[in-house]
Parts: sequence; structure tokens; C-alpha cells
Amino acid sequence: MAWIETVVNGLLLGGLYGLIGIGLALVFGVMRVVDGAQGEFMVMAAFFAVIVLAAAPDLHPLIIFGLAILFSFCIGYVYQSWIVNRSMQSADPLAPLLLTFGVSIILRSVMVEVFGADLRGLQLGSLSRASIAIFNINNGVMPLLTLATSIVLFLLLQWMLKRTSFGRIIRATADRRDIVRLFGVRPDRVYACVMAMSVALSAIAGLFLAARASFTPFSGVERLLIAFEVVVLGGIGSFWGPLIGGLALGVTQLVGLKWDPNAGLLYCHLLFFIMILIRPSGLVASRS
Repeated sequence: MAWIETVVNGLLLGGLYGLIGIGLALVFGVMRVVDGAQGEFMVMAAFFAVIVLAAAPDLHPLIIFGLAILFSFCIGYVYQSWIVNRSMQSADPLAPLLLTFGVSIILRSVMVEVFGADLRGLQLGSLSRASIAIFNINNGVMPLLTLATSIVLFLLLQWMLKRTSFGRIIRATADRRDIVRLFGVRPDRVYACVMAMSVALSAIAGLFLAARASFTPFSGVERLLIAFEVVVLGGIGSFWGPLIGGLALGVTQLVGLKWDPNAGLLYCHLLFFIMILIRPSGLVASRS
């Protein structure tokens, strides 16, 4: 029973990892840009929520989450419009990568200067401590909400990309940005909207992370590595890949810790390394 509980908790953790990876996968799938600042945007949203909660302790958690997501959406739009779009005009594919990593370093340093390096957490009252028994296994409500939110967001994003006119514009821009210009589409604005959605998705992951565990300004660096592994393990170019990759990493991490308490993330990294060797395309085919 203990091993079954470990696997279930691993799946719940994998829901958080899937959320962490979906924003990175969206940006790379549309713009072919690896955004090195996604981790810092997660932490920024968490700090924003902590500030709002301190200023208005009686505010409902949904309102706090909504304000943090809206804040992150606006930051993502400005970030892409004023910074990343300029670097994408360069013929050097490394320019956006180096720029985004530079932005991540600056944001991390600013957060350390403003908030310090102490551990913080997002306390949501009884919601943070609530649990529910499923098949005689006690599970926290927040991990269950994280997994459910992850699945719902993947479904909504898939519906938006495949069933709406804006989604078709995004896919067309990802395929041939030179052709869509002929139809009056401005790729720079499309990219800004995509980055805004990506940062908002990362903010959701950051908020759930802050509600489930403590964080510091350096937490973004740690989670960015997980995001890379989730995207690559799931399959670059696949839609459901990040969720599948996140679930695989979550189960691997907790089973590894159950078997070897000193392992940390070792078995996650080993799984990533082995999968790169035997199946470089990832767990899910890119056509999904």
C-alpha cells in the first residue's frame, strides 16, 4: 500500500511538473525560442501573490490567483514586445537564448535585492492543509487541484489552438511567418500574445508551487531544469508531451526517494538521460 501511495503522490507531483513545462513548450513550439526566464516568471508570480495576500489577508484565493495571472500575462506581453522580438530579428539563433538567460539573471538578482533569500510560502489557510481520502489514501487538496488544473489547462489550450481562429493564426505563424504577413497578420503581435499566455501558464505553476512548498528567488533556476526535462522527455513538438513527461518525472522522483532517500532528483535525471539515448524523439510522437 505504501508503494501505491508513493505512485499516486508521484502522479500528483507530475501534474505540477507538467504545468511547469507547458509554458516553455508553447514558446518553443511557436517561436522556436528557448525562454531561459520562465523559472523567474514563476517565482515573480509567487512573490506577487504573497504581497497581495499580505496587503489583503481576507481576499479570496481565486482573486489572488487571478490578479497574479493577469499581472504575469501583462509582463509576458511587454517582455516579448519590447525585448525578445528585437533579438528574434537577428540571424543568430543563439541571440534569443542568450538574451532570455540574461533576463533571468537580472530578474533573479532584483528579487534577491527586494525580497532577500529567505524562504517564503503562500499560505491559503485551511485550503493549504485540507486533505481528502481516495481509496483509503489521504491526498492533499492542493496537489489534487494542481493535477486537475494541469489537465484542464492542457485541454483548454488544445481546444484554443485547434478550434479557434486565433489558434489557427498561431499555428500558421509557427509554420510560415512570411506567408501569414500576406494575410495581414503581424507575427510580432502573435508572438507577444503567445509569450503572454506562456508566462501566465508559468505563473499558475508558480502559484501552486508556492502554495505547496516554500520558495526563494533561486527556485526558478531549479524548476527551469525540470521544465527542460519535461519538454524533452515528453517530446519536442508534441502537445500532450509535457504532461506525460511531467507525470513520468514525478513518479520517478518519489519512487526513487522511497527506494533511496538520499537520491533527490538523481533518478529523474537518469530517466531523462536514458530516454535521450534510447528515444530522442520523446515519449509522445510530435504529431499529437
